[in-house]
Amino acid sequence: MPTTMGSLNLEECPLKFHFIPYPAPGHMIPLCDIATLFASHGHHVTIITTPSNAEILLKSVPSHQHISLHTVPFPSRQVGLPLGVENLASVNNVENSYKVHQATMLLQLPISKFVEQDAPDCIVADFMFLWADELANKLHVPRLAFNGFSLFAICAMESLKAHSYESSVIKGLPHCIALNATPPEALTEFMEPLLETELKSYGLIVNNFTELDGEEYIEHYEKTTGHKAWHLGPVSLICRTTQEKADRGQTSAVSVDECLSWLNLKQPNSVLYICFGSLCHFSDKQLYEIASAIEASGHQFIWVVPEKKGTAERNDRNEKWMPKGFEERNTGMIIRGWAPQVVILGHPSISAFLTHCGWNSTVEAVSAGVPMITWPVHDEQFYNEKLITQVRRIGVEVGAEEWSIIGFMERKKLVGRDIIEKAVRRLMDGGIEADEIRHRAQEYAVKAKRAVQEGGSSHKNLMALIDDLKRERGYKPLDS
Repeated sequence: MPTTMGSLNLEECPLKFHFIPYPAPGHMIPLCDIATLFASHGHHVTIITTPSNAEILLKSVPSHQHISLHTVPFPSRQVGLPLGVENLASVNNVENSYKVHQATMLLQLPISKFVEQDAPDCIVADFMFLWADELANKLHVPRLAFNGFSLFAICAMESLKAHSYESSVIKGLPHCIALNATPPEALTEFMEPLLETELKSYGLIVNNFTELDGEEYIEHYEKTTGHKAWHLGPVSLICRTTQEKADRGQTSAVSVDECLSWLNLKQPNSVLYICFGSLCHFSDKQLYEIASAIEASGHQFIWVVPEKKGTAERNDRNEKWMPKGFEERNTGMIIRGWAPQVVILGHPSISAFLTHCGWNSTVEAVSAGVPMITWPVHDEQFYNEKLITQVRRIGVEVGAEEWSIIGFMERKKLVGRDIIEKAVRRLMDGGIEADEIRHRAQEYAVKAKRAVQEGGSSHKNLMALIDDLKRERGYKPLDS
């Protein structure tokens, strides 16, 4: 029976959510898309963030009567950062990335104070905020955890942890998985308390769809951890118009019109898209190898190269990494800075995506039906690579073997132009293998779109989660 309070039916009342995103693009963008999902069903959402990040969200989160932003000051000076630097994408070295993280952890007090004064029915917090568990318990409200990973990657991490990180071979999963590198010890030590506290939450929300992670991994996760996961994605598909897609994240270095005008002149399946995310910065030598490989392959390309913040080279079009005459000899487009990635991937001229396997990029490529050339660099990306290439077989590997704990770190091994070119040609030159990979990628794109439509797997999960949370609200202690 519905829970009532006097004549008020609690199951009919909108839920009140507080969303607490971590200030990095791979965390913040999908979690705010998820916030929009809940708001689109009439629930009241407050996103708690900092002033500079709010400016990004005001542009990228659709104007909605059920969404509001609450800002708390970012303690830049306390950690030695310039004013306005409040996101990991705003820095380009290890020292400053640590300072951003350190400052973010100092947000506990102001965020907790606001939440306690304006208690929600549910807290949705990034798993980086360990203190959100204590806050939710204090208020007697459920906490949903979000980490921006695939469930496959989480299963892999949990399995490696259970076997004491003995090797790069992951035991106990539905598939036999051998990673190309062993996770760095510093990364596993950082991740363990986060994953442990995540399991104390009411449940995990995942920016993916059941068909891509696979029923076998959902069952494995719930059986081995006793924890519940809700697949609600791909959340990038909630953006309907070209402008909505372009507005996700930071301001693009080139206009959407410029990108589309360039792409419209190309043949279908003829352009290679290259992007390693906002947090991965390669050395000039490595960029030179990539440029040489692209030129040798003979294929047209769009290449997103992170802006070199704070250096004299910032606006120099003759960077050291570029072979002499490279731009004059090639018809590709180089974007220095942020790119409208969802728009680019959705264009029919895009044939393949050379990617770092960040989860946002991965699920956006899958949603567009674009096969991937995988080159993982840091965090959980080496796990994602195996889901792409081995489990779902919608990509090929470059063969990267150096696993960094963060994208800014100098790498010891240079990935040579020959093996980069070989991987590019495997997908871009055509042939039976490339055709089969492309066909599977396109099938997953159809499944992704179905998942978020009414009656699809992700839509059903969202409605079931909302129903669960409404029932939870009816059982809160009276003194809460």
